[in-house]
Amino acid sequence: AAKVKLKQDMRRLWIDHVGWTRSYIISAIAGLEDQKDALDRLLKNQQDIGDAVKPFYGEAAGNKLAELLREHIQLAGSVLDAAKAGNQADLAKFNKEWHRNADDIAAFLSAANPNWSQKEQQQMLYAHLQFITEQVTARLKKDWKADILATDKNEEHMMMYADMLSEGIIKQFPDKFK
Repeated sequence: AAKVKLKQDMRRLWIDHVGWTRSYIISAIAGLEDQKDALDRLLKNQQDIGDAVKPFYGEAAGNKLAELLREHIQLAGSVLDAAKAGNQADLAKFNKEWHRNADDIAAFLSAANPNWSQKEQQQMLYAHLQFITEQVTARLKKDWKADILATDKNEEHMMMYADMLSEGIIKQFPDKFK
């Protein structure tokens, strides 16, 4: 039961990550009034993910993960703003920083759990960045079908990522799941 709960909780958190990211992208590109509220909720999700790992890795590690994930969101916002403005120099600069942040998250997670290889973490995070890039690009072009397809792919991908994280935790802490 504890294994199933962890997997369900982790999937919920990462599905929320995709959903609130999509909400923010839509609001930011359209300049909607709910943009700040969507961003606030998305940032809360990053803390929720950090809080979810605290029972396994402790308060400091959970807060560090949340901090890295908040940076992920802030950089995504900068990438989105640069893309929306058509500022290629800023887009390249922030995209590079966004990938550096993914590298930082991958390094942090792989150091915490020997079942999470840094390379696999990096590949999963880079794929996530690519799906978000596809969403933003499609939305800017008003290609709604491509936007929906990228969102669906990102959701499926993040469920696999959540499962990868859950399975790593279960392997690392088998006594907590007896």
